[in-house]
Amino acid sequence: MLKKLYILIKIIRKFSISGAVDVIDEIKELPKFLRFTFYIFSFGKKSDLTISNKSSGEKLCTALQGMGTTFIKLGQFLATRPDIIGDEVAKKLEKLQDKLPAFSTFEAKEIFRKEIGKKSFDNVVSFDEPIAAASIAQVHFAKININDTEKELAVKILRPNIHKIVNEELDALMFMAFIIENLFKRTKRLKLVEIIHLLKEITNVEMDLRFEAAAASELYDNTVNDKFIKVPRIYWNYTSKQALTLDKVEAIPIRDVESLKKNNIDLKLVSKNLIQLFLKQAVRDGFFHADVHQGNLFVDIDNNLIPIDFGIMGRLDKNNKKYLAEILLGFIQRDYDKVAQVHFLAGLVPKNTSKDELAQALRSIGEPIFGQPIKDISGGNLLAQLFDITEKFNMQTQTQLLLLQKTMVSVEGVARKLDPDANIWQISKPVLETWIKSEKGPESQIRKTIEISKEVFEKIPDLPDVMDKANLALQMLAEGKLNLYSVEGKNLELEELKMKNMRNNMIIIFLGIVLGFFIVF
Repeated sequence: MLKKLYILIKIIRKFSISGAVDVIDEIKELPKFLRFTFYIFSFGKKSDLTISNKSSGEKLCTALQGMGTTFIKLGQFLATRPDIIGDEVAKKLEKLQDKLPAFSTFEAKEIFRKEIGKKSFDNVVSFDEPIAAASIAQVHFAKININDTEKELAVKILRPNIHKIVNEELDALMFMAFIIENLFKRTKRLKLVEIIHLLKEITNVEMDLRFEAAAASELYDNTVNDKFIKVPRIYWNYTSKQALTLDKVEAIPIRDVESLKKNNIDLKLVSKNLIQLFLKQAVRDGFFHADVHQGNLFVDIDNNLIPIDFGIMGRLDKNNKKYLAEILLGFIQRDYDKVAQVHFLAGLVPKNTSKDELAQALRSIGEPIFGQPIKDISGGNLLAQLFDITEKFNMQTQTQLLLLQKTMVSVEGVARKLDPDANIWQISKPVLETWIKSEKGPESQIRKTIEISKEVFEKIPDLPDVMDKANLALQMLAEGKLNLYSVEGKNLELEELKMKNMRNNMIIIFLGIVLGFFIVF
């Protein structure tokens, strides 16, 4: 616990002395007590002209880069939202996507050799210097002899010790979330601890490149018949936990708008395809690329989108796919009663919520958006309205939809750079209507009937045993031999009491260490 506190304090201090606080304060004015807290933690740091003379974007970029992988990921997301942080800041943050300091090629080559084994490594003809370095890994081009043919491939190598570093950062942030939830009860509905736990699970999957390879392979299979998307193939004999080998991308980075124009790429078409392809992945497949930013997308001369970096993928079950499609389509059709009803069916709001009031609140969000180009929509005002509504109706944060929400915002940001006048709602409508029509059509109904029947038939052999157990339970209850208030319930109460005591002790220790930190520095 003390180690978590130490890492957490280090993170806060790094942020305090980076100059990033001023940047954030410029974007959105911070409360006085927060500014004072950051000022206290920056005490004792000598003035650094190289930092103070930097632009706002450079200072924020320096801060996030110095604070570790978790915050680099945050910077990657902000780079796609110039409407929130401004064009200048967003442009500076773009270098966090694939332009970080690289580790040595020798070390990368040694990792690759150990991971794939000597036999496979003997087929490696050349291994170039890194062409991109990101927060988790870096990429090298290599020539590999496969079936007597030299292929130019891309090899992704994990950073050394990255697993330990990231988990320490996330453990510290989870501890902070725990303290916030217990000090400020209103934040419990946001499920901060659960969110960070989810992020930790996702990141740990990202740091095993075999899972990324499997994700890329699944996305390839799902989209192989789709137009305007080309997913690189995986070479499994040269892929392991710390190394991933796939097709070399021969295309233009989507961030390089000038090069796209020079090569006669249809920017409006690419923007439209980006939005529609993402929605197809989400509502049709329930499996989507969840790390969409300018550093992870390329465009070839045929206007095909080529995604890379499949470390973070999102999944939606059948119900969530349905709710997502109907909520979005409801907004497009301006049917706010329908959107409200879907919120109830999905369990997004308490049952005692007024449907009419919810529909009215949703209308206040939808009407300003409908028919407007993206450039005229204030992302900040929209988010503020959404927050007010979630607070008013006590909506619970849906952790299974967090990646989807984040990715939708990122997709919108990337699309805006290509076509500022694109209307995301109009572009989305045909995809959503097609999917909902297919789900409610006769073929879908037949398929669902077959699935239900199959489940029933599978459970028939267990039915006699289930009935016997139920009869026995009822008999014992009637005879007073079954106590509904079992010892398990009491144990749960004891566990809850233990957690409360641990919470109080952790808060006391935290405050004591912070006080000691102030005295020392």
